[in-house]
Amino acid sequence: MSDLFPPFEPERVESKRARFKPIPFRLIAPNVITLLALCLGLTAMRLVVEGKLETATICILIAAALDGVDGRLARMLKGTSRFGAELDSLSDFVNFGVATGYVLWIFVLHDLKSFGWIIVLTLACAMALRLARFNVMIDDPDRPEWQKNFFVGMPAPAGAITAMLPLYLHFIGVPVQDYGAVPVGLYILFIAFLTISRIPCYAGKTLGVRIPRERVLPIFVAVVVLAGLFFAYPFEMLALIVIAYLALIPVSVARYRKLERDHAAAMALPPEAPAEPV
Repeated sequence: MSDLFPPFEPERVESKRARFKPIPFRLIAPNVITLLALCLGLTAMRLVVEGKLETATICILIAAALDGVDGRLARMLKGTSRFGAELDSLSDFVNFGVATGYVLWIFVLHDLKSFGWIIVLTLACAMALRLARFNVMIDDPDRPEWQKNFFVGMPAPAGAITAMLPLYLHFIGVPVQDYGAVPVGLYILFIAFLTISRIPCYAGKTLGVRIPRERVLPIFVAVVVLAGLFFAYPFEMLALIVIAYLALIPVSVARYRKLERDHAAAMALPPEAPAEPV
C-alpha cells in the first residue's frame, strides 16, 4: 500500500546565486577617466558661481582633454563597450552643453536676460542633438571608409572649446564685456549651428603615422616650442587655435567635396570583366 500512496516530497529547487564575472581593469580604466571629466564639468559650475571664472574655464578645458583620452585608451586596451560609449555621451552633454553654457551665462549672457538664457538652452540642446546623431552614425555599416576622416558637424568638445573664445579674449585683456553681450550671444548661436549642421569638419584621425626621418628632429623642436608657448601664454594660444580651427572649416569642406566626387566617380565605373582563359 505504501507504494500506491508515496509520500509527497516537493522537488527542491536550488537557488543558484547569480555570479558576476570579474571585470577586467581595461574595461574600467576608460570609464574612470570619463567620470573624472564629468566631475570636472560639474565642478566648473560651482566654481563660476563662486566667482572663479578662470578656474571654471580650465576645468572644462581639462574635461575636453580627458574626453579625447578615454576613447583612445579604450581602443588601445581593447576595452570598448556600449556602456562606456553611453557614459561618454552623457558626460559630454553635461560638460560641453550644460556646464559650458552655464559658465557663459554667468560671464556675460545674463546681461541679455531671457534671450541670453535662450542662447544657453540652444547651445545645450544643440550639443544633445549632436551627440545623439553621433551615436546613431557610429553604428552605420554602410559609411565609406574615407568619411571616417571627417566629423559631420563640429564635435561637442571642439564646440565647447570654440564657444569659450570670448572667455579667452577676456582673460588676455580684450574688453569683451565692453562690447556688450549681443556679439557674444550671436557667436555662441553660430557655434551651436555648426555642431548640428552637416558641415564636414576634419577629424585628424588618419594623419600619416610614418614621418620622414629628416623631419623627426624639427617636429620635436616644434612640439617643445609650442608646449612652451602654451604654458607661458595659455589663453593667447587657445584663442589662436580656435581662430585657426574656424578658418580651416572651408578647407575641410573643399577637401570633403573632392573626396565625395572621387568616390562617386569610382562607384560609377563599370566593374572590370574577368580575363578569359587562353
